[in-house]
Formats: sequence, C-alpha cells, structure tokens
Amino acid sequence: MISLRNLTAAAAALAACATVPVASAQETFVTIGTGGQTGVYYQVGGSVCRLVNRGTDDHGIKCTHTTGGSVDNINGIKSGNLDFGVAQSDWQYHAYNGTAPEVFPDAFKELRAVFSVHPEPFTVVARADTDIREFDDLVGNRVNIGNPGSGQRATMEVVMDAKGWSKDDFALASELKSAEQAQALCDDKIDAFVFVVGHPAGSFEEAATTCDIRFIPVEGPAIDKLVNENPYYAKATIPAGMYRGQDEDVPVFGVGATFVSSTMTSEDTVYHVVKAVFENFDRFRRLHPAFNNLQKQKMTTDNLSAPLHDGAVKYYKEAGLM
Repeated sequence: MISLRNLTAAAAALAACATVPVASAQETFVTIGTGGQTGVYYQVGGSVCRLVNRGTDDHGIKCTHTTGGSVDNINGIKSGNLDFGVAQSDWQYHAYNGTAPEVFPDAFKELRAVFSVHPEPFTVVARADTDIREFDDLVGNRVNIGNPGSGQRATMEVVMDAKGWSKDDFALASELKSAEQAQALCDDKIDAFVFVVGHPAGSFEEAATTCDIRFIPVEGPAIDKLVNENPYYAKATIPAGMYRGQDEDVPVFGVGATFVSSTMTSEDTVYHVVKAVFENFDRFRRLHPAFNNLQKQKMTTDNLSAPLHDGAVKYYKEAGLM
C-alpha cells in the first residue's frame, strides 16, 4: 500500500523537477574566434552563428563570436577559451605541425579542420600621394604591419624574413588593429598597410571611399620562392574594379581562410554546426560577397592541413561529400 506521506513526497519531487527548464539543461554554448569587424573573419563567425542559432530549438546549441585573429584564435582553441575559430591556412598548417615555434612553441596535434572558406590575398594598399608603387617601396615608409596575434602580422613577418627586412627598415612599423588602419591611412598617420583578407573587405572599402589609394602588386623572386616552397600559399589576383579607383588587376599571393576546432569540442557539436552551414548553404553564400563562389565539395578539402574533425566527417559522409 502506498502511504499518503509517500504520495505527498512524490508529488513534491515532481513539482520540483517541473520548475527546472529542460531546455537549459540541454543547451550548449559555443564561441567562435574571428577577427576585426572590418575584415571577413568577423563576417564568417557572425554568419555561422546566425545559421546555428536559427536551429537552437532543435539542437540546443547557442553560438556567439568574438574578435582576435588567426594566431589568437588557434591559441584560444588550444587553451579551451574558444570552441571554434577562423584561421589562415598557413597558420593552421604551422600550428598542427609545429613548424613555427616562434609563434606556436609546440605542435597542436589536437587541432582539427572543419571546413575551408574564402581565399585571402596578401593585400597592400598605400595612399596615392606617396611614392609607393611596388612592394619594395614600403622600405623607408610608415607601414602598418598588424597587431600581434593577427594572421596579417604573422604572415607579414614571414614575408619580411623572406625579403631580409626588419621593422627597422620602415620609418614606422605600426601595430594597429585592422579596424583602425584605414582611418590611420587617410589621416596621414601611416603611408601603407598590409592585410590578409577576403575581398571585398571593409578596411579597403573605407579607405577607398575616404581618400585616394593605390593597390600595390606583391610579386618578385622572394614571393615566388615562398609560393613554390609552401603548399599553403598560392598566387592570387585582386580583380579590377573591386574598389573605387582600382582600375587594373593586382597580382599578389595569398592563403585561404579556414574554420577550425579541436578534439575538445564534441563530435555532436561540430556535426550540428557544419550541418547548419551546409544545409543552409545558399543563405550562407548570400551573407557576404566573399562567400559567393564557395563550393561545398572544395570546402571539405581545400587548404585543410589538420585532420578533419570527427563531427565534420560524420556530416560530410551523410551528405555524400566524402
């Protein structure tokens, strides 16, 4: 026989359980490391989060994103402060393989690729009233080489090493964040800046509409050697007409933007994040002009030097992409 006391206790227990929201116990919060707000990384993170958060009621994942840059994002994933990040293909390679000890002291073998995104040309722009017309003309001028922790800074240091340059070769080697560099250029605080970014990008649009600028070719024997010796670099072109006053194609080299995570992020979480992007692919491509030419199949292979995350593999197999 069930006593009245037992029935009362059971009812109280059920009432207590009813006051706990079931959804909150199932929610998973993820953070994506991106880059400055005038760059495309910020748009990648925002776009992924927008698509993930549209499906929160189904999978329980809530997504936010923050700024940083390639190197900071990978280090944030390694430390557990970030779940995902956007990173240049060269720094994905170096982080996983431990081939840049001055940036990543140890190989990060838990790093995992999720998908690739847009191409990122190494782009140099100068004010039109300077004498800078070729890449070598940066010497002796005031140049923003990027903030420490950003991919633009790390890649610029690689290029400087290939050219035999140091910061002392510039009249000023500023360390402005990407969101600050266009205004600094047009305010005559710097003569040029470098930026590794997808196009069109806010930094260049801001500069081109505020003052007269010139895009600088990035080519020559040292650049050829970098491209020939490193699989994560490739020749690239910034098409004519991308920005105001840019009437000719600009030959440069570049990398690819990649979306990465680590083995610390669960297979289920990565699976649902990838699914949110790939099953809303047309919507994703419309969220920024740099995404217009993305192709699902290439995103599963191009510029990915770390192993694919198990969650990504699970989705790609289900979708017939592997």
